[in-house]
Amino acid sequence: MISHRVVSVLGYLCVSVGFAWAQPEILEIGPYQTDQLPGGKEADGIIGDFVMRNDLIEAVVSHRAPNRRANMSTFYGEDGITPGSLYDLTLRGVDNDQLTIIAPLDQRGDVSYVRIAQEGEEAIIETVVSSAINAGIYKRHAYHLRDGWQGLLVTSEVRNETDKDHTFKAIDTWSKFHENGSFEGIRWADAVDPADKAGYASCWVQRGGSVIPGKEVILKPGEEIRLARFVAVGHSPAEAVGIAAVQRHNTLTYPFKHQLQDRQGKPITTASLSLLYQVGDKTHRLKAYPDETGLVGFPMIQGGDWATEIRDFGRETVTFRSGTGSVSNSDPREPVSSTMSDATAVCFNVRDDLGKSLPCKVQFLGVGDTPSPNFGPNNRAHGCLDQYQSETGQFTVQVDPGTYTIVVTHGIEFGHVSREVTLGKGKVLPFDSTLKRLVDTTGWVSADFHNHATPSGDNTCGIDDRVINIAAEQIEFAPTTEHNRIDDWRPHINRLGLKEEIQTVVGLELTGSGAHFNVFPLTAKPFHQDGGAPVWQKDPRLNAIILRDYPDKDPDRWIQINHPDMVENFIDRDGDGRADGGYLALGRLIDGIETQNYLGGELLLGAPYKIVKDPKVIARQIRYVREFIWLQLLNQGHKIWGVCVADAHTVHGNGVGSWRNYLPSSTDKPAEIDWREMVRHAKAGRMIVTSGPFLKVETEDGTIAGGSTRASNEIELNVSVQCTDWIDIDRVQVLVNGAPLKSLNFTRATHPDWFREGVLVFDQTILVPLSQDSHLIVVAYGSESTLEVGYGSSTQAAMHPCAYNNPIFVDVDGGGFQPNYDTLGFPLPVQRMTVGEVEGHLARPKQGLSLIND
Repeated sequence: MISHRVVSVLGYLCVSVGFAWAQPEILEIGPYQTDQLPGGKEADGIIGDFVMRNDLIEAVVSHRAPNRRANMSTFYGEDGITPGSLYDLTLRGVDNDQLTIIAPLDQRGDVSYVRIAQEGEEAIIETVVSSAINAGIYKRHAYHLRDGWQGLLVTSEVRNETDKDHTFKAIDTWSKFHENGSFEGIRWADAVDPADKAGYASCWVQRGGSVIPGKEVILKPGEEIRLARFVAVGHSPAEAVGIAAVQRHNTLTYPFKHQLQDRQGKPITTASLSLLYQVGDKTHRLKAYPDETGLVGFPMIQGGDWATEIRDFGRETVTFRSGTGSVSNSDPREPVSSTMSDATAVCFNVRDDLGKSLPCKVQFLGVGDTPSPNFGPNNRAHGCLDQYQSETGQFTVQVDPGTYTIVVTHGIEFGHVSREVTLGKGKVLPFDSTLKRLVDTTGWVSADFHNHATPSGDNTCGIDDRVINIAAEQIEFAPTTEHNRIDDWRPHINRLGLKEEIQTVVGLELTGSGAHFNVFPLTAKPFHQDGGAPVWQKDPRLNAIILRDYPDKDPDRWIQINHPDMVENFIDRDGDGRADGGYLALGRLIDGIETQNYLGGELLLGAPYKIVKDPKVIARQIRYVREFIWLQLLNQGHKIWGVCVADAHTVHGNGVGSWRNYLPSSTDKPAEIDWREMVRHAKAGRMIVTSGPFLKVETEDGTIAGGSTRASNEIELNVSVQCTDWIDIDRVQVLVNGAPLKSLNFTRATHPDWFREGVLVFDQTILVPLSQDSHLIVVAYGSESTLEVGYGSSTQAAMHPCAYNNPIFVDVDGGGFQPNYDTLGFPLPVQRMTVGEVEGHLARPKQGLSLIND
């Protein structure tokens, strides 16, 4: 059997001598041919697309269809429609596509047609935009493929059929890559996660009358230009650049082959080999990666001589010179070997107090002169900056020698382990740790209704990485909610062995330039545009109505507005600065809204807005406080349940775990969670939201969050707060109709006997006086503590622990609950407010807040 690496080497040699083995093929994908589509992290082919493949590569060109676009948030709005573009490109049989899109000359919008233009020795797919639909500018993009090519030749013709000059930029749109650059005039990109071992390269070439353009092209009336570029794919950027170099320079390359091994002769597969080159004063790295045998191989441009560096976490860096005349590659038939030092590493065995292996998160915090490591990009689980998240408790992390504080956690119900260790060179340290379950959440499960992975398009977090992140932070119910794509994480959960840890349900976030909606359950249509999702509408009521019945009615379907614009949606729809009720009846069409701001915990801020200074601009800006406006709206009779979420797009920083919901459950086993039960509780408002503390609030007759009860002049609330050993709270505040009574504000300073050390921080019965119908919310808050221990260098670390219940409604006069219409000392906020107006409102004595002072 010939390995893919060997085929790759043969491939670029064939390119250089112009040899082809057979004919490439083109397939127009029908309903029964979806198994012919290539796979990979960013694979995005659907029914109707075209697959091009030869002996080395396979690619997908998107077909002309309404709303054909790559992953949703790659581009927004009508600009996101990109038929006739390159959506997938990978080595044949590897299923390792990393490409979201390459749009020639930034091709956007509708096209006249996409079709197979030629079959045979050279296969061609063409995309044509006629001048009639493009303001007089004719465009044709063609994708050419021959056997032996490890890439595509992409040509573009642009003709000006107007009577005026036409100017355009000769730049192709590539998306989305984390690391990219230019080497010897060749544009390259690395896989977002280097562990995926893939790379791309593109360069302008002269073929069939084409010219090498400048960055800007000006066409006179009637003029035409032909451009061509070669787009290569490889196991690394270095390999792709070598393939492209043959096309650009029309010259032979020679094979660079380097064997990586440790002192015992075992292959090293985790390292990277970089050619160092200068662009201005900055040193750039063109990387290559070893295969499963430890061999690094790629075609190197003749005549070059580069400093070369081999790096692997926990090993000493190896450097040498590489080039045509270097000793290390004097005989290209035999690979040169580099023996690297033994790896320094930590071998983890993380279990709970019953001996079960636990998914977990590990932080490596440098101590003294030892810097914290940077294991990799923030969007992957297995090495995200100074953290590592694992789907199992047994794993090994290579790290440079030094002294570290290692912190191990598994969400907010378990304790943590923090231990300082010193790692010697080449030593492997066993790290056994037991994380005890401290917080008793029996009868409740943790849920997060809103998270994302790379199918959403606006991030590049792999689905596996997101699922591991969810498990490491102990989220038990997590619907699949990709942007504008109905998707299902269950295959990934099962493959990772996490079906006992996570329950999901197929869902969607419907997204546009206005209100976003999360909805579940839905039914996915694999290999259809957006998985069969509907198209977003500007009026949020239309979205809510469509989603409620899409494609069939389901009484248990959950619909929420994500990160809502509270002012536009519920107060000032047309933005004229006057309250008009927003989108009338919207509240009756949805089940909940996300109440917390980005970092949240501002329910006690006491105002619907604040003045902030954006570091990017000089002027101060108004930021509306979503949680406070929610309280104002509850007083106006909007019975909308609050939901708190992570809305995670990365793993480190904006990852899962910071905000979540607790809902009652008939089972404590995630695998047995019934999504219908979750929705029924959520629709009834039986949710506690938290960034850390586990709060329980119950009236004397057993009414919990979301419920209604009857009382006369007072009511008893049984309030308990549990915190794990790295979280604390020092304040419990009862809000009566959104107002914070001083007599119902309890702190460690004013009521030291009410607060305890240990897990059960607060456990009291609070007597709440009532003079009118009231909704009651209890807030547990840590004003003197943060989440730093559990989140380390992530953004969530700066947050204060906070939890609150959805309101309990109390009917005092027996006539049924009636809202009091109080606005909590501020007029309902509207759009177009000035900083001066907001400052004036903040400075004035507040009216209607008599309850604050009792």
